[in-house]
Formats: sequence, structure tokens, C-alpha cells
Amino acid sequence: MNDLIDRFVPDRLPPREQWPQFRYEGLPGSVFPDALNLVDTLLARAEAAGHGDRPMLRSPDRTLSYRQAQQEIDRIAQVLTEDLALVPGNRVLLRGGNSVEMALAWLGVVKAGMVALATMPLLRARELGDILEKAQPVAALCDARLLDELEAARATPAGAALRTVLCFNAPQAPGSLEALAARKRGEAAPANSRADDIALMAFTSGTTGKPKAPVHSHRDVMAACEAWPRHVLQIGSDDVVLGSPPLAFTFGLGGLLIFPMWAGACVWLPGASYTPESMVRAINEVGATVCFTAPTFYRQMAPFAKQLGVPSLRKTVSAGEGLPDATRQLWKEATGLEMIDGIGATEMFHIFISSAGKDVRRGAIGKVVPGYSARVVDDQGNELPRGSIGKLAVIGPTGCRYLEDARQQNYVKKGWNYPGDAFMQDEDGYFFYQARDDDMIITAGYNVGGPEVEDALLRHPAVAECGVVGAPHEERGMIVKAYCVLKPDQVGDAAMVKALQDHVKASIAPFKYPRSIEFVASLPRTETGKLQRFKLRQLAQEPTAKTS
Repeated sequence: MNDLIDRFVPDRLPPREQWPQFRYEGLPGSVFPDALNLVDTLLARAEAAGHGDRPMLRSPDRTLSYRQAQQEIDRIAQVLTEDLALVPGNRVLLRGGNSVEMALAWLGVVKAGMVALATMPLLRARELGDILEKAQPVAALCDARLLDELEAARATPAGAALRTVLCFNAPQAPGSLEALAARKRGEAAPANSRADDIALMAFTSGTTGKPKAPVHSHRDVMAACEAWPRHVLQIGSDDVVLGSPPLAFTFGLGGLLIFPMWAGACVWLPGASYTPESMVRAINEVGATVCFTAPTFYRQMAPFAKQLGVPSLRKTVSAGEGLPDATRQLWKEATGLEMIDGIGATEMFHIFISSAGKDVRRGAIGKVVPGYSARVVDDQGNELPRGSIGKLAVIGPTGCRYLEDARQQNYVKKGWNYPGDAFMQDEDGYFFYQARDDDMIITAGYNVGGPEVEDALLRHPAVAECGVVGAPHEERGMIVKAYCVLKPDQVGDAAMVKALQDHVKASIAPFKYPRSIEFVASLPRTETGKLQRFKLRQLAQEPTAKTS
């Protein structure tokens, strides 16, 4: 294959002076060759370690060894380059759930030197149209069950660049990806990718309502493998990994595909969504040892884990949103497992602050992951004394580069990445999450972090879920307002409001209690489970519950 031909992405990266600094000190694999193809490197690593015949991808329908998966990946790469005449640098949109077919398609795209653009399965035509307009993919690989919304988006002016759509999970269809791949030998040389060529584009999941398009190179992803998976997760070739985050979300892509491949481990991909009960049952049925999901799901899984047991499970990872300590303790009580918390960002690819096992400190997310540096700073970027609340700044082997977006200058300042979180760091180097920068509630001169109030509310036996934001108030500027989902047998009346307020006052500083509580049937969340506080803030503009 030729070197990079389609320069659409490189030509739309931020100016060099707006890039983050990339630092590789302390990473065992920090010297990466200039010629580097992520997928070819991972597969070659598995073969060299003697994992060729070990299972790589499992589903209810089939199991593929590393060697068998490589052949399938090569066939897909041949379809892209020979049948579709795609060239390195072309963007290929992928649309599908967590299935073996989706994983193979993603890997085939990147091995062939294209830029993989995975999208969330639940996106509708309008949202897909925004992605098509910005990224201008020339081809799409789409699960046959999700085709309608993509075709609707393709029919708009935004879809003008999308020349070809191939379906997968449709092996009997004559023009499907599987049918075309079946005709190939399964021997494709990797693209002549350079380490700094872009391998993937990962649109943010939209907690702010304004998705952006960070990109990551082959080197970025390989460097990420040498950081958190090696030092904190410590995943090995005997592990069986499952979880709920979509492969279109970098938390899911890393945890449920890239990092297991780096370790020679096996991934269970069900091809369907989990319920809390079905995930616990799947853990036991497949002998899963590592689980990835979001805090809300762990909270819902806990009673089933306690009832059914999870004897094979040895590590559970929570990320995607803040982990309330109440949820961590509930899970530990149900399973005996100390959860691995972590904070990462789509812009940074994966987790950069985390601790596991004996290094866990209650209430803290953890320490900075080896390979990264992090500090708590003021508005001018000056590091604050330990114990102070400020903005988190991070630097390391991965960093933010948005595709053609003025918000680059907000995220990267003087080479440091600013994920948009408020933190406190203690004298021992542990980082304590406070809130998103825009979620800090300033009420009558006090600073209150919404997640701390949420954690207190979740400790009340009547509360199933909650979200806390600031609401405008004439005298106090803002008040703390809580939106609570109660458990089925509970009544959301005035007595419950008082009970919850008294509970919070007794748990944390009384000035932090929610002066307004509204009971709702559900909370707005993204497809990855993140609470969309911006929607709650919009609701909070309208007076609903009385304050007291």
C-alpha cells in the first residue's frame, strides 16, 4: 500500500502551537518506531508471545483465536482496498453494537490505514448528519439492524461524501461485508502507517450537548497500552474481559478491545445490550475475570451479584462518570471486590488517574497513572497548594487534538490538557474529584460540588439515582438542587424531601444540603451512561420544588 494519500484529517488538525506536549518518560514501550500500524503491532505481539491459538474474541455464536481473527481482519482490509478502492487516510464510519463483527470491522479499517470513526448505535439521523458533515467519511460499515438512520442521514447534503455503505451482521446478503470478505484470501499486508498517522476519530458522547471530534494516532493508542493497562489494571493473557461501554466510546474501545489484545487476553462481546442481571449472569457463564461499566450500572448490578455470586471476577473497573463512594462500598459489600476507579477523557483516549487494590484510598479516584503528570491549578495555570480545589491539568503520552475546532484552545494551554474537571490533591498525591468545572455550585459564597451531594443522597435507602446541579436563586445566587429517582416502594412527598435533606445535613457540611428536591422517573443520560447535567441545569431554570 502507499503512504498516506488522503490528507483530509492532517490538514484539519490544530496549528502545532496549539498541540499538547507528548511525553513518554517512564513507559516501558516508550520508543516506538516511526513505521507503526497499531493493529498489525498488536497482532504481531500476540503471535510473538505464543497467543496465536488462544481465544481473542468470543460471542454466543463463535470463538475466534488471535490467528483466526487476524485472517478475518485481513479479509476486511482487502475488501476496503481492493473492492472499495479506499486509500490510507480515508475516513470510514462504523456503526454497530458490541459484537465480534463490529470489532473485526474496526480493526480491519485501521490495519488498512484508514481512520476509524465509530459511532454510538443509538444516534439518530440528525446526529449522524452532524458527524457526516464534519468528518466527511467516504465509506461506512454498518450493522444491518442499524441501517435506516444512517441511510436517512446519507440522503441529506451532509452525506454527500459517503460513497459506499456495506452492511455487516448480514452474512447471507450478497453485497454484505461478510459476503465480500469470504471471497478474499485473508492475507493483507498492513498499510505503511507512520506512528503519527491518525488511526481513529472519536466524537465526544455529548454530555455538554456540543460533540467534538478528538483524533488519536497509532502511537497514541500504543502508548496508552503501556500506561494504565500495564501499571494499574495489570491485565494478563489469562483474563476474560466483558463490559457495557460501547466500542464507539474510547472507554469501551480500550477496555473491551485494544487493551485485551495488548495483553493477549480474551473479550466476550454479546452482540446485544446488557441488563444489570444479564451482565452478572454473563460474568458467571463465561468465567469473566475483568468487568468494565459505569457507576450507575454497578449500583444496579450489586443485588444480583450478591444473590448469584461472581466467583471468577477479580477486577472491576468504573469510569465514564464520577464514582460515588456509596456505590463503591455497595459493590464491595456485594462482591468483596475493591473497585478500580479512574478518570479519563475521549480527548486523552483513556484513563490517566487511577489506583487499584491496596493503593485505593476511600473517596479518592487515585494517583496519576505512570507515564502521565497531573496537577491542580488556578485560572492562570499556577499549581495550587495541596488540599486546594482547582482545575485539573494533565500531560503525558496522549493528548487532545480536535478536528477543526476553536475549542482546542480551551482544552490545551501551554502544552497541558485541561479536561474540565475540578479536583483536590492531598499531601500523598491522591486526587479527589469535586465536579466538572461548570458543575461547581456557588451558593451564598460557598463552593459545593454536585457529586459530593449526590454521594450523600445515594446513601439514603430510598434513593435509586440522583443528579445535583445549581439552580438560580434571588438571594443566594444559586441553590443546590437535587433530582432524585426513588426506589419503587418509596413516595416522593414533602416528608421524603425533609428526610433526604436531614440525611444530607447529617452526612456532610449542612450548607451543602439540597434546598430544592424534585422527584423524577428517570435522569437524562448519554448512551454510555453519563449523567447529562447540562439538561438538569436547563430544567433548573424553571421553578418546581419549594426551597427550605
